[in-house]
Amino acid sequence: MARPKIPLAGVIGDPVAHSLSPRLHGHWLSRYGLRGHYVPLEVNQADLAEVLRTLPRMGFVGVNVTIPHKEHVLTLADSVTDRAALIGAANTLTFTAAGGIQADNTDGMGFLGSIRQSLPGWTASAGPALVLGSGGAAKAIVWALLSDGAPVVYVANRTRARADALKDQFGARVSPVDWTMIPDLVGDASLIVNTTSLGMDGQPPLTIDLSRLRPPTVVSDIVYAPLRTALLEEAASRGCETVDGLGMLLHQAVPGFERWFSYTPLVDDDLRAAVLGA
Repeated sequence: MARPKIPLAGVIGDPVAHSLSPRLHGHWLSRYGLRGHYVPLEVNQADLAEVLRTLPRMGFVGVNVTIPHKEHVLTLADSVTDRAALIGAANTLTFTAAGGIQADNTDGMGFLGSIRQSLPGWTASAGPALVLGSGGAAKAIVWALLSDGAPVVYVANRTRARADALKDQFGARVSPVDWTMIPDLVGDASLIVNTTSLGMDGQPPLTIDLSRLRPPTVVSDIVYAPLRTALLEEAASRGCETVDGLGMLLHQAVPGFERWFSYTPLVDDDLRAAVLGA
């Protein structure tokens, strides 16, 4: 199968209209004067396998994957990276010249890239981390923190069994805890990350006791609507460094763009402004 003269890429999901990825990749294509297109594709789960086999024949070189397909695409891929297999989900698919599907997960890399851009020199080995939530994003972040040397990652979830499952998945350095234990842990964690939808526009607030929170704890929230969540505002008021959720979205996109359009893009203030529509 010949590679297309003008590469096509996109994002698949159901729904997909909420995705900021077309704005993100479109900015890079325009900024660097590259030939290519990036489009949103709403794909029903029942049609996913057929669509993925058809896209390479239409000139697509790869796609990002959003809800609800991140786990299912692993069963359709011809090859899966070790990190995507361990996390149990993929967000980046690359189509080979022969039409094969290579699945990867760059969410964890995106999270670390975002933290380090905001806080150069930061490392997960600095101390315990506390992750709120146990969904797909949490799994990618737990993988990233463990890979970066975190001595222990506490995982708090409102349904304790789901937190327990992450220990089974990632091993002894993951410590599941009850949601009610969060106030006792915030004072000891070097990093706190909210991966739940709590605090997002249209969702219930994230209500946790942060009275023990002090610097040098870093607080991150992967929510980016609003960009400054109540969690980040309270952490900042207590003197802690904070990292918003937009950076993770931007950094996780770099590997896919690099593979599909043969160019390494920058994550900078111009990109943030473009994605935010500023």
